[in-house]
Amino acid sequence: MKFDTPATTNPIDRMKVVGQPVDRIDGKRKTTGTARYAYERNDAAPSAVYGYIVGAAIAKGRIERIDFAEAKAAPGVLAVVTHENAGTVAKAQAHTARMLAGPDVQHFDQAVAIVVASTFEQARAAAKLVRVTYARSAGKFDLAAERSAAVKPKDGKPDTAIGDFAGAFAKAPVKLDQTYTTPDQSHAMMEPHATTAAWTGSKLTLWTSNQMLNWAVRDMSKTLGIPKEDIHVLSPFVGGGFGSKLWIRSDAVMAALASRAIGGKPVKVALTRPQIMNNTTHRPATIQRLRIGARKDGTITAIAHESWSGDLPGGGPETAPNVTRLLYAGANRMTATRLATLDLPEGNAMRAPGEAVGLLALEAAMDELAETLKMDPVQLRIVNDTQVDPESPKRAFSHRDLVGCLRTGAERFGWNKRNPVPGQVREGRWLIGMGMASAFRDNVTMKSGARVGIDKKGVVTVATDMTDIGTGSYTIIGQTAAEMMGVPLDKVIVLLGDSSFPVSSGSGGQWGGNSSTAGVYAACSALRDSVARKLGFDPTDIVFEDGKVKSGNRSVSLAEAAGDAGLSAEDSIEFGDLTKTYAQSTFGAHFVEVAVDSATGEVRVRRMSGAFAAGRILNPKSARSQVIGAMTMGVGAALMEDAVVDKRFGYFVNHDMAEYHVPVHADVPYQDVFFMDETDAKSSPMKAKGVGELGICGVGAAVANAVYNACGVRIREYPLTLDKVIKGMPPVA
Repeated sequence: MKFDTPATTNPIDRMKVVGQPVDRIDGKRKTTGTARYAYERNDAAPSAVYGYIVGAAIAKGRIERIDFAEAKAAPGVLAVVTHENAGTVAKAQAHTARMLAGPDVQHFDQAVAIVVASTFEQARAAAKLVRVTYARSAGKFDLAAERSAAVKPKDGKPDTAIGDFAGAFAKAPVKLDQTYTTPDQSHAMMEPHATTAAWTGSKLTLWTSNQMLNWAVRDMSKTLGIPKEDIHVLSPFVGGGFGSKLWIRSDAVMAALASRAIGGKPVKVALTRPQIMNNTTHRPATIQRLRIGARKDGTITAIAHESWSGDLPGGGPETAPNVTRLLYAGANRMTATRLATLDLPEGNAMRAPGEAVGLLALEAAMDELAETLKMDPVQLRIVNDTQVDPESPKRAFSHRDLVGCLRTGAERFGWNKRNPVPGQVREGRWLIGMGMASAFRDNVTMKSGARVGIDKKGVVTVATDMTDIGTGSYTIIGQTAAEMMGVPLDKVIVLLGDSSFPVSSGSGGQWGGNSSTAGVYAACSALRDSVARKLGFDPTDIVFEDGKVKSGNRSVSLAEAAGDAGLSAEDSIEFGDLTKTYAQSTFGAHFVEVAVDSATGEVRVRRMSGAFAAGRILNPKSARSQVIGAMTMGVGAALMEDAVVDKRFGYFVNHDMAEYHVPVHADVPYQDVFFMDETDAKSSPMKAKGVGELGICGVGAAVANAVYNACGVRIREYPLTLDKVIKGMPPVA
């Protein structure tokens, strides 16, 4: 099905199942422990043995010698695989660094070997007996030191220039020119990167924790040099990814190599927390300069956003300025992105790449501009709203209700009670402040397919290689099929996470929910047509409801229509040029109240509220869960998350959950989430848009702005740890 004209009235609009806050259909399996994850596939891969990865002890250099004789002789050890005996291991295009080092080492903790043994403990103990001799080379590990050497990226992230920014900024009566920094961050997902691999002859099966199965097949084919049709990937349940599992990592590659080395027997590999931090990907640090020129009424006349980030040779930048290209009006504007070469582990996608860190800077700058103008921060954003792409005014937004979000959010939060003068509201030793920020995330769609069938009992089964990374994919896909085929949700079976199923959009970039359900919509539409043809019904005058197919005064049950042989159909949604014709984005407004300890500088978030416009919300219950999780991640980015680089040796020092701090239950306050009532017919037949990443966008800046309102300390270097807060506060009498 081609989606190249705006959606009209369709069966989804009935909203009998879609749009309802139903419980997750996979919830019982999750809560009873019967949902099997990649490391737990004893049912499909019995008698598996264990692999333990040995990581590089240097960040850059060469392996001169690997001696694993002692490890190979250790109790229970079955094999030791290195670059010397692994055979050809290529680098997939999607990977910046190779999944197996040797002889060159590209980053700290890059896999240099895997030890395979009968038990995990035996594999781990023997891994310590692998002796690697390195020739260390000098590396670059400091973004600030490499800033002047950064260059334009080669991967199509252009600088932009509209109008005359320099001239307009020089003439602006009110100016802001500030630099903000964000640190390296880790995904810290609940389930580690894990894989169980097994070979049957020349065919490889991977039970792995992965967000994008079709990409996994593609990249494993390239890495191992085997045909795609010889690779079967299964990821029915994924315990969080946030972008780190968009591509296969060393757990999958090394497990496959290990299994092949022992004759195909299943091998389990799970990365430890320190390995996740240094062996996989992270959100790269940024340096961002914001310049805004405005009239005294708050109207922006000039805006510029420049960003510097780093990655390994061949990698890409953090695209922080992208948000500034679309969020606010202003005739004169420019953005620039620069990439430095750093020899740190690979920088790559983390929840809402670009916007998440870009808004930490832009929305703090907007707050500072409002302070300079002595203008309400909400009103400043309303004044600078635009209904067209600021860089291309002939390109209107498909649907944009940022102003509605700002006004609704402010009213629900009680923003009118805010004292605009910092440091004036106190409860005992606590200074109380309120802050806000806009939320923005571009809407992306991806081709997505599915197969839908009806059996002789009238049960509808959906199969697609879509993954559920904790977002509720099973449920919204089931809701879509139920709505389209006119059956209750308990009459739908959803099968996900198997590369033998039709290729879906996969989970990532906030495109998964909207795109995958649109693919199911397409398959259901094809199945509805098949039913109509079989029954001799007019397909333009047919209704599916209550488990029956109705046309005029005729009514046939789905079970009868399917017959003993059943019926099935397969189709994909293919998106046309509507994203070029219209700017498609999602919007929101965050409001936060914090308390700052006047003696210690400790910051506590007391309550959060947000209003969001993201098209039709397919399941308000699971969508809310996505947003409150994203808001919580935003609190972490604002107050604690910082992957600290040892600039001597090039690795992340605080590489476990004890020292890389993320919010815990005690840090999560009351969270109010409100979804604006909207549909976007130009986005998909579902009239939905993505929402999973929108919740993190802007919330960190809202926290920082609230801290400033509470105590008058403006911090432009994230995270806002208490040492930075207390440094700017007056001494306690």
